[in-house]
Amino acid sequence: MIDKEVGSAADAVSDIFDGASVMIGGFGTAGMPDQLIDALIDRGVGDLTIINNNAGNGESGVAALIKAGRVSKIICSFPRQSDSHHFDAAYRAGRIALELVPQGNLAARIQAAGAGLGAIFTPTGYGTLLAEGKETREIDGVHHVLEYPIKADFALIKAHKGDRWGNLVYRKTARNFGPIMAMAGTTTIAQVGEIVPLGAIDPEAVVTPGIFVQRLVQIASPADPALAARTE
Repeated sequence: MIDKEVGSAADAVSDIFDGASVMIGGFGTAGMPDQLIDALIDRGVGDLTIINNNAGNGESGVAALIKAGRVSKIICSFPRQSDSHHFDAAYRAGRIALELVPQGNLAARIQAAGAGLGAIFTPTGYGTLLAEGKETREIDGVHHVLEYPIKADFALIKAHKGDRWGNLVYRKTARNFGPIMAMAGTTTIAQVGEIVPLGAIDPEAVVTPGIFVQRLVQIASPADPALAARTE
């Protein structure tokens, strides 16, 4: 019997190791697997390379991971905003390295990893500092830059519902990077609001098939008292 459910967030991240590369889903706080990140902080591992859309908001999620000193490098498209003070302080102090990737390129490079592609050509970034030292090519009269796939040892994502096989559906904009990160992570760990019986999710509605998910843990939303009561 295939059952990918684990009992806690701590169990879900128990094999993430020092120096691992970790994709973390979310667009800002939408779709951010906060409880998995908290469990990763509690685990105490460091020297992590984090792949995320931005460099953390406020005091939680990726920002908390950076504040704890666990991140040696971040690959993201939007590192600075009004409340990204923990990244800003760490970067200015030389405690964290940054690889800046345009948002479309970030998504395309993650997709390339999930699809098993060797590399992609993209016009985004051509003629800028981001293209320095990279191979370029003119295709159909447009200059392109060669970019390599972004993959990771682990992907931490958040979904709305899942079943024990790991099939996932998302809630509105919380979907964002989750589906492509699930495909690009060697081990994908999903935090879901509810684990439902097999067959409860219409196969036509499945966004991430279970083949791309290795573990899932049910963590009820504080905004859903009924579900929270069932999972206490």
